[in-house]
Amino acid sequence: MLEPLAHLGRDPKTGGYLRDAWSKADLELREWFRGEAARRGLALREDRNGNLWAWWGDPSPERPGVVTGSHLDSVRQGGAYDGPLGVVSAFAALDLLRRRGVTPSVPVGVACFSDEEGARFGVPCVGSRLLTGVLPPERALALTDDDGDTLADVLKRAGREPHLLGRDDETLAAVGTFVELHVEQGRGLVTEGRPVGVAEAIWPHGRWRFDFRGRADHAGTTRLADRDDPMLPLARMVLAARESAGRRGVVATVGKLRVSPGNANAIPGLVSAWLDARGADEREVRALVAELSQDAEVREESWTPVVTFDPALRDRIARAAGGDTPAPILPTGAGHDAGILAAAGVPSAMLFVRNPTGVSHSPGEHAERADCEAGVVALADVLEELCR
Repeated sequence: MLEPLAHLGRDPKTGGYLRDAWSKADLELREWFRGEAARRGLALREDRNGNLWAWWGDPSPERPGVVTGSHLDSVRQGGAYDGPLGVVSAFAALDLLRRRGVTPSVPVGVACFSDEEGARFGVPCVGSRLLTGVLPPERALALTDDDGDTLADVLKRAGREPHLLGRDDETLAAVGTFVELHVEQGRGLVTEGRPVGVAEAIWPHGRWRFDFRGRADHAGTTRLADRDDPMLPLARMVLAARESAGRRGVVATVGKLRVSPGNANAIPGLVSAWLDARGADEREVRALVAELSQDAEVREESWTPVVTFDPALRDRIARAAGGDTPAPILPTGAGHDAGILAAAGVPSAMLFVRNPTGVSHSPGEHAERADCEAGVVALADVLEELCR
C-alpha cells in the first residue's frame, strides 16, 4: 500500500520527500486518500480546516467514533514513513477488521490531518491546532511561506474557503477516541527488542525565530573593525544553544537560516534563525531560550506543553497491542496531532513501529516490512478492543 505513494513528491537526487502542505504533491496525496476511502465504501468528509475523515459508520455527538490515522505531508527532504505509515496502516487495519468479521459497536474513522509538519508555514500541526482552537484562524491565515504567499492565498488557489478556518466543535464531537500509529523517531524499541510500542508522553517543545540585525556592507572593502556583522552573534547563539542544552538535559537545534540580502560578497544586514528546543522539563526548555535571547529579537512561533496520554487508555492499548506481554511504553520528543487532540481533551494514544536506525526526518528513515505488518495487526487489535 505504500508503493503507490513512493514517487509522490520524491526528490530523485536525494531520495527524500518534498511534500509541503497544499503543494502539488500534497494535493495528489489527498486524492489518493479519497480514492482509498471510496474503494472501501467509507464516507469522506473534509472539515473546515482541510483535515480529511473517512468514516465506516455515521458518527454523532451521541455516538462518537474511534478514529485512527496520521498525516501525509513531510518535512523537506523527509523520509517515506513519517506520516504515511500511520495513514496506510489505518486503512490496512480496517481491512483486517473486516476480514475478521468484526462489526464495530461505534463508527470507525481514518483521519488525515493537514500540515502536520509545518514545513511550509513554520507552525506544526496546523490542521489539528485549528480544529481544536489552539491556533487562532486570523494568525493561521497570515502565516507566510518562503515565497511570501500567505496561507490564505494558498488555500484560495487550492479551491478552499479561508474564512471557514477555526475551531470545529461538530467535527471534534464525532471523535470519541483517537489512536495514531507512527514510525518511532528513536531507537527505544530496538533496545526493547519489540516491533511495536506505546507512547507515554510527548515532551514540551517549541520553535522560536531569532532575528540578528547588523549593517549590510561590502565583503572586501569594509575593515573588520568597522563591521556590524550579524553572523557573529548568530554563531555565538548556535554554540551557546548546544552548550546550554547539554547542561540543562534538553535538546536544541538550529535547522533553518535566512540571510538577507544573501550575497556571497556582502556582509548581511539581517540573519534570521529558527531554534527548536525540547526536553522533559518545561522550565529548562524555557530557561534555555531566555539564556539565548540576549543579542537578538526573539519571537515564539509555536509552543506545545507536555502532553501525558491518559494512563488508563494507554495501559489498555499496551495490553491490546502487545499480545501475551503488554507493549513497552516509551516517552517521545516528537510532536504529533495525537498530542494536540489529547491536550484538547480528546482521549488519545499512540502506537510506535520499530525504526532499526532511529533516523527520522531524513531519507534514511526506515521500518522493516515485518514490523509494519506487526503494527497493522496491533492497530487492528486496539481498534477491535476499543469498538466493543
